[in-house]
Amino acid sequence: MSHTDEPQGTRRDFLYYATAGSGVVVTGAAVWPLVNQMNPSADVLALASIRVDVSAIDPGTQLTVLWQGKPVFIRARTEDEIAQARAVDLADLPDQNAENENLGPEADATDENRALSEDGVWLVQMGVCTHLGCVPLGEQGDFGGWFCPCHGSHYDTSGRIRKGPAPRNLPVPVAQFVDETTIELG
Repeated sequence: MSHTDEPQGTRRDFLYYATAGSGVVVTGAAVWPLVNQMNPSADVLALASIRVDVSAIDPGTQLTVLWQGKPVFIRARTEDEIAQARAVDLADLPDQNAENENLGPEADATDENRALSEDGVWLVQMGVCTHLGCVPLGEQGDFGGWFCPCHGSHYDTSGRIRKGPAPRNLPVPVAQFVDETTIELG
């Protein structure tokens, strides 16, 4: 028998390939639900970006909204609150980073880097204490900002940690004005 007369494949080879192919398909079908369940649920995806009307917020008050399952404080600050926040020396702060997702990790914790608007009136920040995840109370504490009654963390009028066990400032989420009275989170 010459080299050209040899069979190119046998029935046994075909059965090996068919079995292996079927095994790959069955394994993929079994693994896919396990991988797919790690994707975010529909309710989380729906909250990936929300718009908030801030036209009814008066200076000196705040609105708390739920975004991605967490509270977000949106505050219209008074001139006194802005002046108090801007008068703080950064050397007096336990955490000197802005914690601002819009600016990146290298931004310092000046009030200008934490406020949403250039005039400093609008402050948007996550409403979760950085110590153990409690929700701080507004307009309380030793610095006129937020106070977490669970373990005694005090935040100033710019959301920066000033006293207590919390290690970091309240984080500033990605936010922007889409018009004069609407803020988009996410």
